[in-house]
Amino acid sequence: MKLILAELLTIGDEILYGQIVDTNSQWMSVELDKVGIKVIRKTSVGDVEEEILTAFAEAEKRADIILITGGLGPTSDDLTKPLLAKYFNCEMKLHAEALEELSTFFKSRGRELTETNKQQAMLPVCCTKITNVIGTAPGMWFERNGKIFMSMPGVPHEMKRMMAEQVVPRLKEKFKPPVIVHKIIRTIGIGESIIADKISAWEKALPSHIKLAYLPGIGEVKLRLTGMGKEENVLKKEIESLTEKLSPLISEYVYSYSDESIQEAVGRMLRELKLSLSIAESCTGGYVSHLITSVPGSSNYFLGSMIPYDYQIKMRQLGVKPEVLEQYGAVSEPTIIEMANIVRAKFNTDIGVATSGIAGPGGATPEKPVGMVWIAYSDKHHTVTKKLQLSTDRMLNIKAASIALLNLIRLSLPK
Repeated sequence: MKLILAELLTIGDEILYGQIVDTNSQWMSVELDKVGIKVIRKTSVGDVEEEILTAFAEAEKRADIILITGGLGPTSDDLTKPLLAKYFNCEMKLHAEALEELSTFFKSRGRELTETNKQQAMLPVCCTKITNVIGTAPGMWFERNGKIFMSMPGVPHEMKRMMAEQVVPRLKEKFKPPVIVHKIIRTIGIGESIIADKISAWEKALPSHIKLAYLPGIGEVKLRLTGMGKEENVLKKEIESLTEKLSPLISEYVYSYSDESIQEAVGRMLRELKLSLSIAESCTGGYVSHLITSVPGSSNYFLGSMIPYDYQIKMRQLGVKPEVLEQYGAVSEPTIIEMANIVRAKFNTDIGVATSGIAGPGGATPEKPVGMVWIAYSDKHHTVTKKLQLSTDRMLNIKAASIALLNLIRLSLPK
C-alpha cells in the first residue's frame, strides 16, 4: 500500500523574522493526517526568488503533494504566484472568472476595486483556479507528473475554509490515500528509556504496518501507535489488541489511553469519586491551580487555593506553626505536611495538596539545592509526601513540580 506524502511550504519574511507564528502548518498536518496523507516536511522560506524556486524543486522530488501558503497578495513583495508561473513555465493572464469574483467581493463590501487589487485576478494559465469564498486571493492547483502543487492564502481562516471545502476533497479523490489510525497511551512518572526497556520485546513484535513513537514531555511520555491500512475498523481492532498486550507491562504508569492531559485525568477521577480539592502552593506560584482550572467543569471538584509564598504568610494566613518553620524551614517534609493538612481544613475539602521548594536560580543552600521540591497529598485517611530533585531552570521546575503533584493526587486517591 503506497503512502501518500505531502510537504508544506510557508512563504514570507514575517515568519522567519518571528513576527507571526506559523499556525497554518500545524492545522494542515492534522487535517491531512485525518484523511491518510502523511506530512514528511515543513519548510518556511523568505521572500527571495532563488530560495522559493529551490524549495519548489526540492519539495517536488520528495512529495506527492506540495501545499503552499502565503505570498498571494497584490503587492511587489508577494512572489508566490509569479514564481509558480515561472516554475511551471507558463504565462500570467487575467482570469475572467477570478476578476468577476473579485469585483463581486469588493462591491458587496462597498469598496472600490483598484488596479492593484485587480492583480489578484492575474493567474498562471497552467493552473486551475480554486475559489476563495471569504477572501480576495484565489487558490491555484497545478498538476505535473502525477504530483500536485496547491497554493493557498496565508490568512488562516481563508486557508482553512479553502482547504476543508475544496482542497482535501480533491486530494482524496485523486490519490485515494490509505487509512491512518493513531492510538495514544499517556504515561507519567517514568522516563522514556525505562519504558523502552520494559516494552522492548512487545515493540519488536509489532507488525510492519504499525509503528510506535515515543513523545516525551515534562514529567510525561506519550506513546503513539500509528497504523496504516485499508479498513479503519480492522486497523482499530488490531491496535486495541496490541494495546491490551502492552498494558500489563506499564499499567502503573499509564493514566490515560486517549490524548487526555494529567489535569483532565485527575479531574475525571475526582468527579467520579465525588471528592473536592484545595491547594496550597508556594514554589509553584499558582501553576497547579492554573492547570486544574484549565479543565472545563473543574468547579465541580476544585474549591480554591492559597499561594503562601512568604514565611509570614505561611504562618499568619495559612497557619503553619512557627516552630515548624523555624526548626525545619519552608522546604521540608514537616512543613509540607502542615500545608496540605491545613489547607484541607481551611477550605473544608476532601483533599488538600501542597508544594514548597527552591525553584531557583537563587535561594539555595548546600542542604537544599535549586530544584529541591516537597509535595504533599492529604485526605482523612492518610497523608503522602514526596521529595523531588529537579533541574536548575526555574520555569521547568515549576512545571515539573506541578505535574508531579497532579500525579501524586492520581496515585493517592482512594481506589
